[in-house]
Amino acid sequence: MSLPSKVSIVEVGPRDGLQNEGKQVPTDIKLELIRRLADAGHSHIEATSFVSAKWIPQMADAADVMAGIKSIEGAHHKIGFSVLTPNLRGFENALAAGATEIEIFGAASESFSQKNINCSIAESLAKFSEVAEAAKANNMKIRGSVSCSMGCPYEGDISIDKVVEVTKALYGMGCYEVAISDTIGVGTPEQVKAVIEAVKKAVPVDALAVHFHDTYGQALANIYAALECGISTIDSSVAGLGGCPYAKGAAGNVATDDVVYMLNGMGIETGIDLEKLVDAGHFIMDYLGRAPSSKVSQAYLANKED
Repeated sequence: MSLPSKVSIVEVGPRDGLQNEGKQVPTDIKLELIRRLADAGHSHIEATSFVSAKWIPQMADAADVMAGIKSIEGAHHKIGFSVLTPNLRGFENALAAGATEIEIFGAASESFSQKNINCSIAESLAKFSEVAEAAKANNMKIRGSVSCSMGCPYEGDISIDKVVEVTKALYGMGCYEVAISDTIGVGTPEQVKAVIEAVKKAVPVDALAVHFHDTYGQALANIYAALECGISTIDSSVAGLGGCPYAKGAAGNVATDDVVYMLNGMGIETGIDLEKLVDAGHFIMDYLGRAPSSKVSQAYLANKED
């Protein structure tokens, strides 16, 4: 199967990457990271999350981040900024803050759904449907994601039929795109192909994306497998930021730096300047006080020191 000539990167670092950091990141640092990512060429950035500050304190400044983004939008190419809204209250806050695109996250695992948002899959889809209807009434774009598509920290293997069911439901609500997400990074290439090929029978491939974590070092191989299946949108996080509070030991999201380097080597266009991207990663990791998990970023730094 031929590979896509162009791939869209959804940068999730400012939201998914930072949300579980123990060190509080000030709004101005978040905005500077977003500005640098925009300057590197990103056209879609997950900016923040409108969730309870009690549960995720890192996202307590969501409205301030959205206010600051307005100055970034006008200074760069056209950028889509999306925000996570898990319920109607979150949606209403996002709407008031000027958001134009929301994201809703369903799970393919009953146990994960219960531990993550305290309701069953069916109940979660009913809640997301309400959010989606409100978004459509306000002419907002909606993006979806299916957690635990390759495995669950509580249940282990997940039925492909369940992944198809949740993906189809989110697409039916009006999500223009749904990311098949390996939340704890247990997937392998042949498994990825099996899941995507099954989902493609229910949802158009151009409405699908992938979101991989690198817990077992499989993320780049899994992305290649997804590309072979016709996927052309990839979620990734600058410098490999991120994890999952409900998946013990889960490594960060696949690093955008590593993904772009691989795609560049394959002659696949991303529109992202790798050197500027690496610099953005070092900026946020320097603030956090640790090295990037991205192999490409580590190599860039070693070469500079030499």
